[in-house]
Amino acid sequence: MSTVRGLFGSKLGIILATAGSAVGLGNVWRFPYMTGHNGGAAFIIIYIACMLLLGIPGMVCEFIVGRHGATNAARAYDKLSKGKPWKLVGYMGIVTSILILGFYSVVAGWCLNYLFVSFGGSIAADAEGVTNYFLHFSSGVALPIIYGLAFILITHFVVAKGIRHGIERASKMLMPTLFILLLIIVISSCMLPGAYKGIEFLIKPDFSKVTKSMMLEALGQAFFSLSLGTACLCTYASYFGKHIDLMRSACQIAFVDTIVAILAGLMIFPAAFSVGVNPDSGPSLIFITLPNVFSQAFASMPIVGYIISILFYALLSLAALTSTISMHEIGTSFFHEEFNRPRKQAAWVVTVIASVVCIFCSLSVGAYKGLTILGMSIMDFLDYLTAQYLMPCGALLTCLYVGWYISKSVIRQEYTNDGQLRSLSFPLFMFIVRFVCPIFIVLIFLHQFGLI
Repeated sequence: MSTVRGLFGSKLGIILATAGSAVGLGNVWRFPYMTGHNGGAAFIIIYIACMLLLGIPGMVCEFIVGRHGATNAARAYDKLSKGKPWKLVGYMGIVTSILILGFYSVVAGWCLNYLFVSFGGSIAADAEGVTNYFLHFSSGVALPIIYGLAFILITHFVVAKGIRHGIERASKMLMPTLFILLLIIVISSCMLPGAYKGIEFLIKPDFSKVTKSMMLEALGQAFFSLSLGTACLCTYASYFGKHIDLMRSACQIAFVDTIVAILAGLMIFPAAFSVGVNPDSGPSLIFITLPNVFSQAFASMPIVGYIISILFYALLSLAALTSTISMHEIGTSFFHEEFNRPRKQAAWVVTVIASVVCIFCSLSVGAYKGLTILGMSIMDFLDYLTAQYLMPCGALLTCLYVGWYISKSVIRQEYTNDGQLRSLSFPLFMFIVRFVCPIFIVLIFLHQFGLI
């Protein structure tokens, strides 16, 4: 079997694929929800500051490990640590990504179902009907599992085709389509009566809402949105050419990710304010609240409401797919290289494992709510385990690894492309990675445990 690794074919492919790994339901649902919960524009300003100060340096750390290693995440950490246990950080990222792929596909399957149902007309005519539909569907046995597994299979066939012909080609189609759909819905939402209140909510900061808790939540959202700590960025960077400016790429990816998140806010809040719905409606936002919002907002233009509903769930499905592709690739790369198996076989290994996780997660929040771990459904437990423990821990260890363990000459070599780029910002980067990032990630941990 050939040992030659594929590389991304263009800078545009790198930006779209890596940004796609970050852009997902976290942008379209979690970011607007967090923004609504924390008072709007003030949260966005702090979020952007966290992205610039901590998110981008964290991305560059994973890029450095991945590109220098030019292999899967586990071997990349091992290559630079020369047999030390730092390779466990790579293994942890691989496990984290496969677990996320499993339970994430449950929600992605729900999006796929809503897209399918939307083609047949509105999901329900009133708020009670919308709620009942979601509860009936999600509590089923076969149907939610079928949609979840279908989403994993779609992801599988993209990843199995490789980097250029699979992931890069799909990203070049999916990301522009996602932007177009998002812009169409944003324009439609902003044209509704009373929509200006939602726009004002997003652009007029209320700094009285700023609290220590809100700042830490903005910091956590920045890390969550960029998929730090999952080995995703490390794996994708292993396919970067040596001419790629890592810092510039990180800034471009963070910019795309943030723009999508803000546009998602402009999609949701004007419509929500137009019909008097609370903008911090919580996790039920995309499956209960928003279908009702679109139904009310476009009641006088039913054909427009019908189209918007289809476009919205197409948008959610595409956003989910760009993320599941990256999560799948992390494990596929590992099994392909560590076990010397053909790529298609390695992809099937990940697909099977993720499918098993998907099935148990779907049943635990549906027909068999007795399937619990530590009093939580299996799906909630895995979500909690990965988001609250594994991802922050992976990000923290990567910063410590790059900041304190790897040779500074290796870091400078990757940061400057073997001296081809100016390195005026390198000392600041090293200071942030060594001191600022670890301190703030520890603060996230303490906040999650209710200690601060």
